[in-house]
Amino acid sequence: MATGSINMKILIVKLSAIGDVIHTLPALNALRSHYPEANITWLVEAAAAAVIADHPALDQVVISRRKEWGDAIFGKSCSERKQVLKEAFGFIRELRQTRYDLIIDFQNLLKSGFMAGLARGDCKVGFDKGMQRNEKAHFFYNRRVPPVSMEIHAVERHLMLLEAIGIKAKEISYQIPVSDAHQNMIDQLLAKEGVDKNQPLVVINPMTRWETKLWRPERFAQVADYLLGAAQVKVVFTGGAADRDKVDVILSIMKKKAVNLAGHTSLKELAALYRRAELFISTDTGPMHLAAAMGTPVVALFGPTAPWRTGPYGDGHRVIFSKDPCAPCFKRACDTNLCMAHITVDEVLKAVGSLLKIG
Repeated sequence: MATGSINMKILIVKLSAIGDVIHTLPALNALRSHYPEANITWLVEAAAAAVIADHPALDQVVISRRKEWGDAIFGKSCSERKQVLKEAFGFIRELRQTRYDLIIDFQNLLKSGFMAGLARGDCKVGFDKGMQRNEKAHFFYNRRVPPVSMEIHAVERHLMLLEAIGIKAKEISYQIPVSDAHQNMIDQLLAKEGVDKNQPLVVINPMTRWETKLWRPERFAQVADYLLGAAQVKVVFTGGAADRDKVDVILSIMKKKAVNLAGHTSLKELAALYRRAELFISTDTGPMHLAAAMGTPVVALFGPTAPWRTGPYGDGHRVIFSKDPCAPCFKRACDTNLCMAHITVDEVLKAVGSLLKIG
């Protein structure tokens, strides 16, 4: 596999989630730098596909709708199930129509290993057994890289996988493509809320799928009120459509007025908004990684998860990590959720002040 091979075909397997896909972008750019003339394809699940759509280092994207197909098979009529199966077999044909010179599974889970095994290729690379959460994925590889510690940040683990096969990253680069149309849409949404494009913004993303990662609504309200007062910035809350009512609860507690854009933006529009922000405040969630990738300083609140593994990557961020002896536990359910409860408003405001140069 010589550097710059014109006819070389490469398949990246990284299915989900949004943060995991963002962590793999530096590896994608390293591959493109090493093989500038190669044809590079990325296999991804539908929920995270928008992150890599139109990426300058990619030639094709193959989308798996595995979750949708699985749900539909057991909940649809006979004719609808036939349609789902037709789509699934069409996906398999698309995946197998190309024979790849190099297939790299960056996820190392059973689902991703199976996809790597299903694809046609001469060299299938992934970490060997011994990796935490490996799930026997190594059985699908014919080039197994010695395992590395999960205590290393995900961005660096992916680059270590490449380095093991002779590909070194010259820099950490994401290059998430955001168009003028995405930026214009954000400007329009903000204008409707009375926010001028020249006014400084702080974005807060308070929601996450794990209940154990949540911080108390009244504390987010206190932080937002401080920003609107002492910091004299506009505050915008983001989240998914399902988060809008919960964000409204935070706004109802506040003494000052903030903007709720939860559910009103696409992923690329979020990227445009985060790029425009002076600061981003969040729990451990996909948008946190998106903001960091867009070069925005992040204040990240961590309790049940480990920031050294999956925190905002790079310089200029502040991580507030629970000092509870049980943290990180990586549990999605907890009777007390003390690790997040012990993060104080004062700690967050101190981190905010250090980045905004106030206080």
